[in-house]
Amino acid sequence: MKRFFSLVFALERDLIVGGQAVMEGVMMRTPNAYAIACRRSDGSIVHTSAELPKWSDTYKVLNVPILRGGATLIQSLALGIKALNYSANIAQEDIEREEALEKAKKESVEPVLAEGTTDEEFVKAPAKMTLPQEAESKSSKAKQSASTVGSIVFALGFNILLFIVAPLILTNLLFMAIGWAESPVLAAGAGWWETAKAYVWEIKPSSWVAFNLIDGLIRMVFFVVMIFSMSFLKDIHRVFQYHGAEHKTVFAWEKGLDLTVRNADVQKRQHPRCGTSFLMVVMLVAIVLFSVIKFDALWLNMLVRIVLMPLVAGLSYEIIRYAAKKESSAVFKLMTMPGIWLQNITTQNPDDDQLEVAIEALNESLKLEPSVDPEPIAA
Repeated sequence: MKRFFSLVFALERDLIVGGQAVMEGVMMRTPNAYAIACRRSDGSIVHTSAELPKWSDTYKVLNVPILRGGATLIQSLALGIKALNYSANIAQEDIEREEALEKAKKESVEPVLAEGTTDEEFVKAPAKMTLPQEAESKSSKAKQSASTVGSIVFALGFNILLFIVAPLILTNLLFMAIGWAESPVLAAGAGWWETAKAYVWEIKPSSWVAFNLIDGLIRMVFFVVMIFSMSFLKDIHRVFQYHGAEHKTVFAWEKGLDLTVRNADVQKRQHPRCGTSFLMVVMLVAIVLFSVIKFDALWLNMLVRIVLMPLVAGLSYEIIRYAAKKESSAVFKLMTMPGIWLQNITTQNPDDDQLEVAIEALNESLKLEPSVDPEPIAA
């Protein structure tokens, strides 16, 4: 009987859990549920949790390897946006509360003595007029939703320009400069627009393998520089600390330990299934896949890179999933090493309060997991 319960407990701990750092908080996800926990400015922890839609039960094709990676990525993106919005709302509520308290202090009126008396107990009643606040209109809510959608579209466009268009153009110009690609033949008196178009419109390298290797390396350099630059921002540094808290808590769960601050604190903060490792694997897979597909027209190469991103993501998901297993080969573990190294930047050592938030998020998500005891695991 004891062996039976040990086996059941081991199966529970085989549940793949993950998460995401948000503003002053952590989102934790189990196979069937998620929870978001955030630390308020007054020190309290607030959380929300819900079950996840079971796409794989409704659409059996999403259980197929590679396809499940694309579906998981889409669901993770949607869940990540929801978690960020929740944490941003909590932060905004804290700011508004602090501003209201500050405003109340400034508007408070000191009592004055009534005329003709020196009795300090006999004072004039302070007069204060409060104007009614206008209720938030539907149009303002619509504008806020439109602003959110606009921000997402802008972010997607910016990332396409930074990680697809710019590396392609720079690689093409570099290959022309060193003689590894055909330079365009310009007509006499060609203007700046014709010259620019001629240099970037066509891609004719002598070696597509070398071209895509350099293209991928430039993409990685852009990504590392962006992450490294962001790490110097105070708010981003705190997000990276919560990222570390998330990883330490996941490690404690995977090792079968009680979810306590002490058990989580001693764990590593670099995890092979991290999104940072996933992005680095995506870039490595893209180098290999795009070396096989080639077009002379620049816009066709851009279009192919965008259209095939779900396939690249699906392959990368399977690599990350397998590399996290103990029996995975050295080749798979080697592919995730760049992401592990980069986590030295994207994760920072958390304090006890941040670990407590991560543990709260994981406990709340586990309560909704049908195969886990609904009682919190924390000691």
